[in-house]
Amino acid sequence: MVPSTRRRWLLLAVVSAGLLLITLDNSILYAALPTLVEELGASGSESLWIINAYPVVMAGLLLGSGTLGDRVGHRKMFLIGLVVFGAASLAAAFSPTPETLIAARAFLAVGAAAMMPATLALIRITFEDERERNVAIAIWGTLAIVGSALGPIISGLLLQSFWWGSVFLINVPVVIVALAATLLLAPPNDADPTKRWDLPSSLLALVALVGLVIAIKETAKPEPAPLFIAVAVLAAVAGGWAFARRQCRLPYPLLDFAIFRNRAFLAGVLAAGFSMFAIAGIQLVTTQRFQLVEGFTPLRAGLLVAAVAAGALPTAVAGGASLHKVGLLPLVAGGLALSTVGSVLVLLHFDSSMGLLITGLLITGAGLGAAMSVASSAIMGNVPARRAGMASSVEEVSYEFGSLIAVALLGSLLTAVYSATIDLPSGAPDSARDSLDTALALAGDGNPSLITAASEAFDGAYFTVMIVVTAVIAVGAITTGLLLRHHGPGSALSAPTHH
Repeated sequence: MVPSTRRRWLLLAVVSAGLLLITLDNSILYAALPTLVEELGASGSESLWIINAYPVVMAGLLLGSGTLGDRVGHRKMFLIGLVVFGAASLAAAFSPTPETLIAARAFLAVGAAAMMPATLALIRITFEDERERNVAIAIWGTLAIVGSALGPIISGLLLQSFWWGSVFLINVPVVIVALAATLLLAPPNDADPTKRWDLPSSLLALVALVGLVIAIKETAKPEPAPLFIAVAVLAAVAGGWAFARRQCRLPYPLLDFAIFRNRAFLAGVLAAGFSMFAIAGIQLVTTQRFQLVEGFTPLRAGLLVAAVAAGALPTAVAGGASLHKVGLLPLVAGGLALSTVGSVLVLLHFDSSMGLLITGLLITGAGLGAAMSVASSAIMGNVPARRAGMASSVEEVSYEFGSLIAVALLGSLLTAVYSATIDLPSGAPDSARDSLDTALALAGDGNPSLITAASEAFDGAYFTVMIVVTAVIAVGAITTGLLLRHHGPGSALSAPTHH
């Protein structure tokens, strides 16, 4: 039985609230990080793991959770994910040490990984009309951007009045409302016990990702440990190779590599990854720069980077609504090309003109909004219905992988360039090289020359990071343009595997 129109859109609101929680938790700590580091006494490495434990564990588990959802039912997975997410939010809010907070963030990721593929699969099951489904998926995709943008603003607002744990506690009431609404509105559970779920595959994917992130972080340290890097790279390669080999032998693989032969599907996956890389990277480094160098409050820094979401909202909704007319090529490749232009503006004017900086952030957002809104449709529209769980997992992995690599690579690059380029004034302690936070704490009010030297080095590091972000988006625009060259105006959303 097809759910009524009102019920369909109400369900979209509920699963979108779940997605909003997941994406909020990716970015809510960007603005809260300086406060957190100070109050918990976290080291530089611990602070990066406090952010990264969440996307690493989530990306590792996502592939398996989509297929597990096909087996036990997506409604059930969504409900289980909500309960775990709520419990982990409480644990995170009251963490007494950096280590317990990292563990709680990993636990949060388990709940998020259970929920996230279920949100998209429930939309696919509930919306049977393709045009209506495109709009629903565009709204869903837009909320990923909105969640990322709201994170720094909400944490900024909360930190003005409450302690840092409030940034996690805010999840609990949303979880309770979403649980009640899902029980009322979601379609009956669609379990398929014939589907196999393979836990070793999930664990191998997790090993590969953790190895990769550790290798990136360690390489960027001022004094990296070559043996440690070699072990991490070995774990990443061995985990990835064993995962791929296992998929080829399983009758029900977590990931069927054949789906990547479809060019539109592959372009959608890449667009999602490139877009989240850009959003996470820009937000992480911009909120830090404007708090530490310009003295912005967490709230003001959060509002500044929200310009990305403000630019993305109109183009995301318009993209979903006009996809059937204009095709994938102009929206995906054109969107990424537009965001490259915006990123160049940010790069050139971040320290000279607030007006041009905000314009750059708005243009970047507008391009990414167009690309992201239809990336989901390209992915979900180019796999058979029986692969819906797998396809939604692949998409979410690309989102998480994009933001994960951005935080690991760009966060580490920012620190590495800062440490390598700071010109310490005579008499300044060498530990000021560790990070701008450390240099500012050491300088206090009595060493303006150290503050100036540290701020200049940090701006140089920010400039370097923005060059990398701009180059990555440009590569994304070219790659998706080549893949989607047969998907111009008037072309069908779905495409045959071979052209």
